[in-house]
Amino acid sequence: MWGLDTRPAVERTDLLARPVAAAVAAWKHTTPVERLLVAAIDADLADTANFCAAYEVPVEASANCVVIAAKRGGEVRYAACVVLATTRADVNGTVRRHLEARKASFAPQDDTVQATGMEYGGITPLGLPADWPILVDAAAAAQPYVVVGSGLRRSKLAVPGAVLAELPGAQVIEGLARQV
Repeated sequence: MWGLDTRPAVERTDLLARPVAAAVAAWKHTTPVERLLVAAIDADLADTANFCAAYEVPVEASANCVVIAAKRGGEVRYAACVVLATTRADVNGTVRRHLEARKASFAPQDDTVQATGMEYGGITPLGLPADWPILVDAAAAAQPYVVVGSGLRRSKLAVPGAVLAELPGAQVIEGLARQV
């Protein structure tokens, strides 16, 4: 697939962060687990622009998973947003309103890593804490396949866009992201 040497993720859990591997092992969705693919990459090329150029992945087939800290009344709740790499999550508009927060911002790196058990720069919507909503931009869910993190910087997952909509806590939202 593209310039990636992919294998079914269920066969290469060594390329997945622990919570991601657990989510793959417990897979009970309509999409067969074998359609979740993983590929080893150079960790120094994990950031979107470098990754897409090095592995010949169209940027519109790449998705980012960002963790949002939503605040209201002194309480902080976390959520994940999955958007195509050609877009940016509308954090202060659509995301904030959807989460009914007074303020929403990108979660601090240390908090994100600790809460997810994943490496920064490799965050993925698979294997996130069960009480986190996963907000998926409709454009990402509509893609035949998107490339997202694996929980590690040294690999990437290629998943059908429809899988994003099947994840526990997932909500597909039209207009979650804006074009860059």
